[in-house]
Amino acid sequence: MNHNLQLAEQGILHVYNRFPILLDHGDGVYLYDTDGKKYLDFAAGFAVSALGYGNQRYNQALKDQIDQLMHTSNLYFHEAGARAADALNHVTGMDRVFFTNSGSEAIEGAIKAARKYAFTKNTGRTEIIAFKNSFHGRTLGSLSVTGNVAYREPFEPLIPGVTFATFDDLEQVASSISEKTCAILLEPLQGEGGINLCSKEFLQGLRSLCNAHDILLILDEIQCGMGRTGFMFAHQMYDVKPDILVMAKGIGNGFPVGAFAMTQEVADVSLKPGDHGSTYGGNPLACAAVHTVLQIFEEDNIVDHVKEVGAYLKHCLDQLVVDIDSVLEQKGIGLMQGIRLDIPAGEVNNRAIEEGLLVIQAQGNVIRFVPPLIITKEQIDEMITILRRILSS
Repeated sequence: MNHNLQLAEQGILHVYNRFPILLDHGDGVYLYDTDGKKYLDFAAGFAVSALGYGNQRYNQALKDQIDQLMHTSNLYFHEAGARAADALNHVTGMDRVFFTNSGSEAIEGAIKAARKYAFTKNTGRTEIIAFKNSFHGRTLGSLSVTGNVAYREPFEPLIPGVTFATFDDLEQVASSISEKTCAILLEPLQGEGGINLCSKEFLQGLRSLCNAHDILLILDEIQCGMGRTGFMFAHQMYDVKPDILVMAKGIGNGFPVGAFAMTQEVADVSLKPGDHGSTYGGNPLACAAVHTVLQIFEEDNIVDHVKEVGAYLKHCLDQLVVDIDSVLEQKGIGLMQGIRLDIPAGEVNNRAIEEGLLVIQAQGNVIRFVPPLIITKEQIDEMITILRRILSS
């Protein structure tokens, strides 16, 4: 065994089922291990590395920011934060943003904002409707709204007052609303849960229910946001605006940063000085990453590119359903897609690694494809060729 791989095995807490790969560097949409083996990356670090690896504009912006200023504390403003907030509010259509270090932290902040909103309005509401098969993070708060019993059970009791409804079932959500409900929280496109895309009628129906009952609609776009669906944010394809929007992953292209944003109406009523904070959240380096990613998205027309190559990926996966008996269904949209199999997805994943292809499993025996958003049709063909070879053997 490689010495450094052995050190990692011995020294790092085993909370991941890691593959015995010691990665060394990346270039574009490819990763390379310390033995020089090349991997076509259709995982992108769990949909994080939107711009792939080695983007020189991005790298240089972070190097420049390191030389200028890395940390100040949130007692003061800084230029990188001002630029990042303005750019992110512009593309989301929201009014106020709070930067965090991760998606889980952003979910925590969104939950706090929803409860403070209800508290300030003296409604007595504290409960949240979340969804089965959802995934919102690993902290105690984000676990409390994650709709997978296996993830929650070892850490109970979690925060109370969470009801889990069936995804894309508007009638059940309506019947779950009580006088204690303060928020409805969901991913418009579930990732970990199996690449489940909600219908337009469902999300618009939730918006109407929230309006009617003065309930906040919180959308978790940690994975499905930042261009991944072929829209800058997934909710934009439904013509629905959330009250609170949660983001992470692609907004930093690998730098650890998350955010939750809200409308001015929610900001006016919810979190005030002293209610929330983060030592590192929104530090200059993180904000430089966010602002630079957004600049590159606009200059390189990343979202339009995703629409084009995402449609091509869907076509290719649909053809697998036709051609290969073990492929039961194509799921998802844009560059957040999957295939449901009737053979063990774990075996396919292992074979893919042997063949130099990185993919991710999801619930429901699904293989998930979330490559860097700069992927080309030729590289999709390369992935499909490998996948056909695996599934046909």
